[in-house]
This record gives sequence, structure tokens and C-alpha cells, in this order.
Amino acid sequence: METAIKKEAVKQQESRKKHPAGLYMLFATEAWERFSYYGMRAILVLYLTATAANGGLGVDKSTAMSIYGLLTGAVYITPMIGGYLTDKFLGRRIAIPIGGVLMALGNFMLFVNQSMTALYIGLIIMIIGNGFFKPNISTLVGDLYGKDDPRRDGAFTIFYMGINVGAFFAPLVVGLMSYKYGFLTAAIGMIVGQVIFNLSANRFLGDIGKEPTSKQQPAVSVQKHAAVLTKKEKRRTFAIVILSLFVIAFWAAFEQAGSSLTLYAQDQIDRNVFGFEIPTAWFQSLNPLFIVILAPVLSAVWYKLGSSKRGDFKTPTKMGMGLVVVGLGFMVLLPAVMYTGNDNSLKVNLMFMVVTYFLHTLAELMISPVGLSMVSKIAPLKLASLLMGVWLASSAVANFVAGQLAAFTQSLGYLEIFSTIGFVTIGLGIVLLLLTKPITKLMQ
Repeated sequence: METAIKKEAVKQQESRKKHPAGLYMLFATEAWERFSYYGMRAILVLYLTATAANGGLGVDKSTAMSIYGLLTGAVYITPMIGGYLTDKFLGRRIAIPIGGVLMALGNFMLFVNQSMTALYIGLIIMIIGNGFFKPNISTLVGDLYGKDDPRRDGAFTIFYMGINVGAFFAPLVVGLMSYKYGFLTAAIGMIVGQVIFNLSANRFLGDIGKEPTSKQQPAVSVQKHAAVLTKKEKRRTFAIVILSLFVIAFWAAFEQAGSSLTLYAQDQIDRNVFGFEIPTAWFQSLNPLFIVILAPVLSAVWYKLGSSKRGDFKTPTKMGMGLVVVGLGFMVLLPAVMYTGNDNSLKVNLMFMVVTYFLHTLAELMISPVGLSMVSKIAPLKLASLLMGVWLASSAVANFVAGQLAAFTQSLGYLEIFSTIGFVTIGLGIVLLLLTKPITKLMQ
């Protein structure tokens, strides 16, 4: 009898170490959604700027990069609206299919009609769909675990890998196709993800996410929401706002990947390797590839530092280093840009672009996950959702700025814009490093 009890206890302990099957179903859903988004993103600027004879719309490069900036900025704003509607009226299990179907329809619109009207309608539909999908799929991951479940961080790491698996393969596949069929492939990827989700949700999620959170938690104290922030909470809120401003500069630099860096790779990089011309869209796979390689390494570094007597770097220190590193990524390109100018007949080695993406990915890992962790940790409970919205909104502002900066490369030149971005981000990184102590005090 005692042996049987021990075996049962061991069995329960082992089951608690394993992740629920629902996590892997959500992993697959997200991987296909990211396949769809990053496939579309990889070819959008190329499609806009290509001539009609080459299957594009023939838009001038400045306008194309402004459109790209508007799209990538909007996808960070609509989740706040979609999240509110979901919490209030829909439930996550309904919102995700709504978002998925809309995003598939948006891509399908770009497939069936190659015109500016179809482009704008398709992008608007995709942006609205993203607003319903993006805030809810990751929230469902958290709903699978209790608040203090030690498996939670590992679950989000696995889920984050889903994002990068989809982001890695999408440009490789879509880059081999015409623009028209690239958008169709993105639509099909989204549909595959929705089929997986809708056929598996009841089995692996049960009733999780079926009801709006407003129905699940009806008795929230009005006094709690109306409570005045303490001095400590005000300091922490101020710290989040300060760091959000620095993050705008980072994302404005980082998001050149889909616009100015894509066009530079198209026009000035020697993409011929042993007689095979590498599709420009394939460069978009470097970031997720480097994330898969670098994330475990950097995670181990942070863990080792945290276990040492000195302790891990402070959050502002990591983010300051990230700003410096993303700036160095642009500095790497300066010798290449000085050689080529805007002369499309001159080409430089593709390793310039590979090293730039490597440094940008390293910088991303120093800022993005660190920032999300920081906001969720120190944000006052009564302002947690609002401050997470502020953090996401900083990315939206950054993407709008990124689009305008990319557009200026066509009038001012790559050298002027890349050097400006490089020097500004390095300078802001140094400023943030110098402000580490006072900001850290605000965060305590």
C-alpha cells in the first residue's frame, strides 16, 4: 500500500514537470500565424517597389517604406482595442478565430487583386484581425498555469520558440515565389493555424478562454481601482515611462529590417553564392535564426551572473547595452555604404548584412524580453494593463518613426540615415548606462 502511494506521488510530481498538451497546440497555432505575418512582411516593400512587369505596384521607395511603417506601427495599437473588446464581450476562444480569419482574408485580398485599392483594403483587414489575435493567443498560454506555477516561464520560452520557427521558415518559402503567390501562401499558413486551433481547442483547453474576463471576474472592488498610487508605485510607473522612451529609439532602429535594410540588400548586396542568387526575402530569416541560437546562450549568461556574488546586470544596464549594440549593427554597414553609395552597379559582400542582423538580434534579446519582464514585475497592479499598453504603444510610435527614417534614405541617402541611427542609438545607450543607478532606485 505504501509503495503504491509513493508511486502515485512520484507520478503526480512528474506530471507537474510536464507541460500541458494545450501549450503545444498554441505553439503550433502561433507558429503558423507568424509564418503568415512574417511571410507577408518579408515581401511587402519588395512588392510595393517592384514594377508592374515584375508583379509589383511600382510605388516609389519612400512611399513604400512609409506604408510599411504604418502597418508595423498599427499592429501594436489594435491589440489594445481588440484586447478590450475581448475582455468585455467576446472571450479569447472566439477572438482568436475572428482574428485569424480576418488576417487570412487580408492576405487573400492581396493575392486576388494587384492594385493600391486592394492593398489598402487587405492591410486594413489584416491590422484589424491582428488586433483580435495578438493579445489573446499569448494570454491563453498563461491561463494554462497557476499564478505561482514554476513551469510558467519555461512555457513562454517554448511559446516564443513557436514565434521564431514560423518567422524563420516564412521568408525562405515565400522568397522563392512570385509576390502574388507569396501572399496566397501567407493566407494558407494562417488558415492552417486556425484549423489546428479550432479542431483541437476543446480537447486541449477545455473551457479556458470561452467566457469574457468581465464575466469571470464580476466582483472587482471599485475602491481597488480608485485607490491612489503610493509613492513607491509612482516611482515605478515613472521608471517604466522613462525606459519606454528609450525603447522607442531601439525599435525605430531595429525595424529598418523590413524596409531600408531590405531595399539595401536588394540593391547593393552581392547575393550570388556559387551561382545561386539568394532571394532578398531570405535575409528576414536571419533574425529568428539568431534568436534560436543566441537566446539559450544569453539566458545562461544572465543565470550565471545572477548566481554570482556580484549579481546580474540591472535592467537599465541591459537595455543600455542593447541600444549600443543595435547602433553598432548600423556602424558595421557604414564602410559598405561608403563604397556603394546609391550606385546599384556596385555590390558588397553579404557578410555585412549577416553581421548587422547578428548584432541587431543580440540587442533585441537584451531589450525585448527584459523589458516585458520588467513591466510585468514592477507595474502597480491597478495600472498593470495600462502600463503594458504604454509599453506596446512605444513600439507603435517607434514603427511609425522607423517608416519615416527609412523613407528618408531615398532622399538623404543610406550613409546619412544609417550613420545617424547608429550614432543616436549608441549615444542614447551610453546615456541610459549612466542613468542606471537613479532609474534602478525608481524601480525598487
